[in-house]
This record gives sequence, C-alpha cells and structure tokens, in this order.
Amino acid sequence: MLDQQEISDRLELVDLMVRYSHAVDTRSFGDFDHIFTEDAVIDYTAFGGPRGTVDEIKAYLTETLAPFPTFQHLVANPLLVIDGDVASGRTMCFNPMGVARPEGESGEPRMFFCGLWYEDQFVRTGDGWRIRERFEVKSWTHNMGPAFSGGAAARKD
Repeated sequence: MLDQQEISDRLELVDLMVRYSHAVDTRSFGDFDHIFTEDAVIDYTAFGGPRGTVDEIKAYLTETLAPFPTFQHLVANPLLVIDGDVASGRTMCFNPMGVARPEGESGEPRMFFCGLWYEDQFVRTGDGWRIRERFEVKSWTHNMGPAFSGGAAARKD
C-alpha cells in the first residue's frame, strides 16, 4: 500500500513530466529552468540530437524545432522507483510531428511519428522534484525519413 508521501511524490513526478511535454509543445523552453536541475544533463542522441546542459538543449530545440509547424508529446505509463529524495523513471512518449510542405504546395503538414522512452533520474529539491538526467531511448519511427536533416530533404515524403 502506498503511503501519503509516495502518492504525493508520484503525482508530482508525473506532473513534472507533463510540464516538460507542454514546455516543448508550446516552445516555452524557459520553463526548463523549473523542470530540470541547474546541472542537469539531457541526452537526445537516440534521434541524432546532442547531449548537453539545459541551456545547450534549450538553444538546440529553439533552432531544430523552428521549421516544424506542429508536434505533440504524449507521455504515458510511467514506471517510477522512489527512494527518499531521489527517484528514477522510464516513461513512454508518443510524438507525432508535422513537417512543412515545400513552398507553393498546399495542404496539411506531412506527418511522421516517433515512439520513445524517457529514462530519467529525479531529485527532490527545495523547490520540489526536478529532473537531474534525461535520456531518450528510441523504440520506433514511422515515415520519419530525413526530417531532422533540414533543408529540402526534410520536406520530401
């Protein structure tokens, strides 16, 4: 049976992961300062991105996501292990992304889909739970092609 503290911790950790998804999806990367610890490491290498600090990742996302007109991050099925003021988690993410059509071509963005897990290390701080380390584990992609390579190649089927 879960005690009241563990129930609270679990709800706070899930809320933290949801706030991350909303920060990315609304391009509110400044919110990362309230989601990650100051010394956090974020690793996006599973999909060809960098491993870096919070500030490096905010700059990377600002640049890399600029050409994408739409995307969403749905997190689900968190597997959390809490040990006092530290915790670990493995959480699924379903991520549809829209790629802009070439100039002069009408219609909805072309869509591709990613399935991944976030592997997280959390720490309780004076300001609540924060992510200390996050890395992605690639599960699958559909219709991705060269979407993250930039340029005209990113706009082809």
